[in-house]
Amino acid sequence: MSQPTERNRLDGEASPYLRQHADNPVNWQPWGDAAFERAREHDAPVFVSIGYSSCHWCHVMAEESFEDESVAAVVNDSFVPIKVDREERPDVDSTFMTVSQLVTGGGGWPLSAWCTPEGKPFYVGTYFPPEPRRNQPGFRELCERIADSWSDPEQREEMERRADQWAEGARDELESVPTPEPPASEEGGASPPGDDLLDTAAAAALRGYDEEHGGFGSGGAKFPMPGRIDLLMRAYAGRGRDALLSAATGTLDGMADGGMYDQIGGGFHRYAVDREWTVPHFEKMLYDNAELPMVYLDGYRLTGDPRYARVASESLAFLDRELRHEGGAFFSTLDARSRQPASRRDDGDASRGDGEGASDGEDVEGAFYVWTPEEVDAVLNEPAASLAKERYGIRPGGNFERGTTVPTVAASVAELAADRDQSPEAVRETLTEARTALFDARESRPRPARDEKVLAAWNGRAISAFARAGDTLGEPYAESAREALDFCRDRLYDPDAETGALARRWLDGDVRGPGYLDDYAFLARGALDTYAATGDPEALGFALDLADALVAEFYDADDDTIYFTRDLDGDGTGGAGERADAGPLIARPQEFTDRSTPSSLGVAAETLALLDGFRTGGEFREIAERVVTTHADRIRGGPLEHASLVRAADLVETGGIEVTVAADEVPDEWRETVGERYLPGALVAPRPATDAGLDEWLDRLDMVEAPPIWAGRDATDGEPTAYVCEGFACSPPRTDLDAALAWLGSDE
Repeated sequence: MSQPTERNRLDGEASPYLRQHADNPVNWQPWGDAAFERAREHDAPVFVSIGYSSCHWCHVMAEESFEDESVAAVVNDSFVPIKVDREERPDVDSTFMTVSQLVTGGGGWPLSAWCTPEGKPFYVGTYFPPEPRRNQPGFRELCERIADSWSDPEQREEMERRADQWAEGARDELESVPTPEPPASEEGGASPPGDDLLDTAAAAALRGYDEEHGGFGSGGAKFPMPGRIDLLMRAYAGRGRDALLSAATGTLDGMADGGMYDQIGGGFHRYAVDREWTVPHFEKMLYDNAELPMVYLDGYRLTGDPRYARVASESLAFLDRELRHEGGAFFSTLDARSRQPASRRDDGDASRGDGEGASDGEDVEGAFYVWTPEEVDAVLNEPAASLAKERYGIRPGGNFERGTTVPTVAASVAELAADRDQSPEAVRETLTEARTALFDARESRPRPARDEKVLAAWNGRAISAFARAGDTLGEPYAESAREALDFCRDRLYDPDAETGALARRWLDGDVRGPGYLDDYAFLARGALDTYAATGDPEALGFALDLADALVAEFYDADDDTIYFTRDLDGDGTGGAGERADAGPLIARPQEFTDRSTPSSLGVAAETLALLDGFRTGGEFREIAERVVTTHADRIRGGPLEHASLVRAADLVETGGIEVTVAADEVPDEWRETVGERYLPGALVAPRPATDAGLDEWLDRLDMVEAPPIWAGRDATDGEPTAYVCEGFACSPPRTDLDAALAWLGSDE
């Protein structure tokens, strides 16, 4: 076959992941119509490689295969090779990952797929080694076999038949909606999933709980699953069953004590490769360090354990310190790898344990974060050095590669104090000073690379985390939320655009879009949380604008569902006309399940239900009810995998908790009360103290009349006044917030 592509075209792309491959001898093309047109012209199959900038095994496969001239020659001669940044094109990633999971039972990154020129995959996998290994084919050999099969008419016919079957399977999985039925509120209508759904989901989480180490599953890697922890805490608050709380706190403790949590600098790595949470995959993602602080804050509110507040605070401090743009928004990722510090370079250092070194220019996973005993001794004097090494388990031989140690909480303060006949306070003070010194020393090491994409969706989750932390932690976190929200609104949002008002990402002034459902849903929820924390009506107005656009662009009234992509073509293929470089999509996906981020479908439905009180027509709640009713069988059949949809369904069923506060300025002590009270899913809705002040807000929000959540709820005798509602019933107005909140769960 003649070479279908002449050169690598990634040098014109802004994505850090794509630019990492711009110098490969593989003639990579960006995903788009042009690449598939080239495949059709040459009658060549397409090789699609999907990953992201901090993906460890993506780097490994690149070094082993994509940087190899001989391998590149095979790929270039036989295929049109396409590189996809899964963070920029989650729609592409979703469709191919669905095929991988249906066909192989699993997935991951790098995701490798070989496709017809129409974009239908006929062979899928993840990482392939350069040579055959442990029942895996070698990458070069596999490419040669696929190319030979494509050239054989009979085998090609079978490949194309398989591609059609797999594409149909992906469409069935991603586009599946039952025959729409009217909601229960209409005569003869279908019912939402039910009021026992939360308990059912929590019981399922409890069955999978690892009682020894926390988390879920008893073997292999451990992933943070904040949605499951949230369900356990909510169910405990409703039922008081101790086992539910123990599973939630046991998981919070396991993650916070292990190596997945950065014991020196704060913040969470992606996941742990072992059951004990000891050794992580070291990349640090924005979304993990947004989702996890929110459940740790709830853990603090529910139990009063200050350690959970500290973990949340340190994680948000990590985001502020290392992933924040000077304009307020947050970057996406820190890489897992970096150059070795001088103490560990290939200079005969005996501390490595396995005799392996790294050259000065080689990036090594975890190099920035791990320690040897000698490195601790070089920073700290005795007795602080011995105390720190025992606290964090830093020993000769280590628990990681090259004799290094991933710090964990290996000994409690009480144990250390007893061993040394010291007070816990004295030990804690020494450890605090030691940790600060180790952090400062670590700052001089070569740093991991940073992916500086600003993604609307991930920033939405970070905005929610900072907004919810504001009242609880007593620091100006809410102002950070407002600054990030302003950045996204100023740089990613164009209210005058005919379609796609919200872009997906900003990178050094380059904007790429339009946004997907998660961008709209997550950012709308972040804007709503910012309004709740600050009383800023502009944030509320932005949330409502995004919700309106979400309904207009993604809600399908015929199917009663909310799709992940637009359907500008009107043919159900997922909006191939969204932009000139869209490329073919074999399905229009819905995002049902919670994975590394929450289900965008669930967050969209929940956010619409929450925002319904700010509209007079009830449309938002009706759409949320229709969505959870449409997917009721799916949610009931696997509530644990659909945590966000479970929360949305529960909100639709119960009405949730609303706290309207009429005050020109919410008193600090009221904010502290709300911030320290466990009120899962509660909506706090500040409004001016008087109707005159409210009229000014309505003008700013372009509202004709006061929405239900504000109407008739002015301050009593000029005093800040709270109106608390639960289960579609409301308390009398109270000028004492504690008294108002005491109404919850009472018989009044």
